[in-house]
Order: sequence, then C-alpha cells, then structure tokens
Amino acid sequence: MLIALLIYFALLLLVSRLTGKGSNEAFFRGERKSPWPLVAFGMIGASISGLTFIGVPGWVMTTNMTYIQMCLGFIVGYAIVAFVLLPLYYRYNLTSIYTYLNHRFGKTSYRTGSLFFIISKLLGAAAKFYVVVQILQTCIADQYGIPYTVTAIITLLFIWMYTRRSGIRTLVWTDALQTFILIAALCIILVKVCSMLDLSAAEAVTAVWNDPHAQILEFSDWASKQNFWKQFLSGIFVVIVMTGLDQDMMQKNLTCKNLKDAQKDMCTYGVMFVPINLLFLALGILLLILYGQLGMEVPAKGDALLADIVMSGTLGQVAMICFGVGIVASAFSSADSSMTALTTAYCVDILQQEKDERARKRVHLFMMMAFLLCTLAFHAIGSGSVMDLIYTLVSYTYGPLLGLFAFGMMTKWQVKDKWVPYVAIASPIICYVIDYVTLQLTGYKFGYEMLMFNGLLTFAGLWAIRCGK
Repeated sequence: MLIALLIYFALLLLVSRLTGKGSNEAFFRGERKSPWPLVAFGMIGASISGLTFIGVPGWVMTTNMTYIQMCLGFIVGYAIVAFVLLPLYYRYNLTSIYTYLNHRFGKTSYRTGSLFFIISKLLGAAAKFYVVVQILQTCIADQYGIPYTVTAIITLLFIWMYTRRSGIRTLVWTDALQTFILIAALCIILVKVCSMLDLSAAEAVTAVWNDPHAQILEFSDWASKQNFWKQFLSGIFVVIVMTGLDQDMMQKNLTCKNLKDAQKDMCTYGVMFVPINLLFLALGILLLILYGQLGMEVPAKGDALLADIVMSGTLGQVAMICFGVGIVASAFSSADSSMTALTTAYCVDILQQEKDERARKRVHLFMMMAFLLCTLAFHAIGSGSVMDLIYTLVSYTYGPLLGLFAFGMMTKWQVKDKWVPYVAIASPIICYVIDYVTLQLTGYKFGYEMLMFNGLLTFAGLWAIRCGK
C-alpha cells in the first residue's frame, strides 16, 4: 500500500507541476478557464470526502438507507444554487462570495460572514481529515512506529506542496484525478464483496433490495431524525449553505468560463451525487451480509464497518490497496480545496490583499498549521459518528450565513451593520438552548432541521435591526 500511495503522491505533484502558475489570479480564480465537465466531475470527490468513503456504508446499521432522502433534497438544493446564487456571484464578478455581503450591508456584515465560514470550514474539514489520518495511521504508520502527529504533518505537507503555487487552478485537475480513483476504488471493492458472496450484479441488487436495511423512506415517525420531510428539507438547505454559501465549493464553480457553464456544472454534479451514495449504502448492506456469512462480529461503530473487514485482509490485498488509496484520494480532494478556500477567504475578506502574492503564501502556510492543530484536537478528544458531528456543526455555524444571504436577497432593507455580529453569534446560542430545553421537556431532539431554524432566527434578528431601504 505504501508504494501505491507514493505513486499517487507523485501523480499529484506532476499535475501540480503541469498546471502550476504562481499568480494570485490562478490561485484564487483559476483564470476563469476551467472546463465545466472537469469541474463537475472533480466536485464529486471534493463533496464525498474520505469520511463518506468510511462512514456512509456504516450508516445502514442504524439508519438503513434513509440517507437517500437527504440526497433527494440535495438535487433541489443544487438547482437553487445554480439558478439563484450563481447568477448573483457572476453578476458581481466575485472572488470571495462573501463580498456580496459588503455590497449589500457593509464591511462588518461582510467580515462576519467570512469569519463564520472560516470557523465552520476549519472545524468541518479537520474533522473529516482526522478520520482519514486515523486510517492511514492504522494501515501504514503503526507498522513503522510513526506517531499520529507525524502522520498528520506529513500528509498535510503533501497537500501544501501541490496547492501552494496555483491553488484552485491545480485543484480543478487534481480533484478530477482523485474522483476517478475514489470511484474506481469503490467499484473494485464492491466487485470483490459480490465475488465473496458469490453474487452476480443482478443478484447483488436483489439481495440489497430485499434486505431489511434497504428502507429508504420514513414517513411514520415525525419525531425521528430520519423522517422524510426532515431529511428532504434539511438536504435542500444543507446544499444551499454547504455548497451555495461555501467559498470552498463555489470557488471551483467560479473558475468556469461563464455563468452558463457553471450552471451546467452544478446541475450535472447534483444529479450524479445520488447514484454515488446509493453505491456506498449498497456496499454497507452487502458488507453486513458478508459479516454474517463469515461469522465475523459486526463492529459497534458504523464508521468501522468497511475499514475493519478491509484491514483484516479478508477482502484481499488488492481491496486493501484500493481502500487505502481511495480514502486518501477522497480526503485530499476535500482537504486541499478547504485549505485553498480558507486562504482565499482570509486574504480577500479579512486582509483584503487579493493581489499580494507574499501575503497569500504566508496565509496558506498559516492555514495548514491551523488545520493541523484542529486535526490533532479531534484526535485528542475522539468522536463517535463524525459525519453526524459535522452536520450538527453545520446546523449551528452555517445558520447565520443562511440568514444573512436570505435577508439580503429576499428583502430590500438595510441593517445596522455594527449589530450584525451580535445577531450572528446570538442565533446559534439561542438554538442550542432551545434544543436542550425542548429535549428535557418533551423528549424531542432537533435534527438537521436546526439549520433552517437557525437561519430563520438570524433572519428575524436582522429584521429587528433593519434601518431603511
């Protein structure tokens, strides 16, 4: 596996070399020359991340295939991003999407929105990266007595090496490479599992369809986090905030030549997301069947369902190599774009030094160090289902962004700009208190719908501090 990973790293550095161009225009905007099919394909890997590769198959243990309900909501969310938000960003010719808040409300609102993104993205991306480094630690580093901290540093250094010169211009190409590797690894592992179960493709589909864990729709229990309408509506708003209001994801779309290409890219990518996740969930069900046939104990945590059986060698050496390279590819596709977007947001929004290359290089290095510290913090405290943790973080930290953009686009009111940070901070705190009190009094636990509620509270707070049209 180590040799395969080194070959993969060499490929990334080669692509970086071929696409390398050290200007800030290339780093931040890719010179607006990216082919839209390449962007759409590459965004699959950036969205899926190493955490999806590890965690989604295990979700069938506790929530069956109900995650598809949220994925269906994603499609609607991507359409809204394509035809509502992208035209806005292209109209203003934005490098950072949070510059819109400056046009609409003022500098304090602008920097508040950007800081909420920086905090949210740093925590969320580091949580995903922590899980993948943990797998690398188990697969490779432990065999050589390398500590987790050193593994994390080496991995981040590789990412820094191929993103430091051209940023988003390079990522458009490396993301496409990494998405191809991720999908290939998933398909190879699926074929191996079906082979061990002695199932043809058609028989595997039948086995998944007839399994008790194949439930997709949940309408009966409104209190459940898996209720269809909660999942579907949450999926719409999760995409709006995690893609449409996220500098990381939108930065790639803003490298397309024009708005029409960016919209084609977004819609194509949105539709492709559902079948990819269906494959991951189907793999989870097939793995549960395989565990039963082999008499193996099913892991207590879903995140370990795929990792444990692969790393035990049960699926063979090829599957182990594919698993290792696949999660690294997906992790890199997520982490590299996150670091680039964080660098862009800090340089453009906070420092307001879009053309200073020396400042950009220093900030990029600083973001790598911040990324490392957050990853080590997650390692120190540990976590249960990290995917659930990330969506919970999104509900609290992206809610103010949702409220800010919604108020800006749906009303013509101005606000008292200096009061905006107080509204943005108060909304998540109030949401947390309401969630706690509701749980104690009624037993009802808010799910991902908290994101919508948080955005609504922010919207109401901005309405309260409006000051004229």
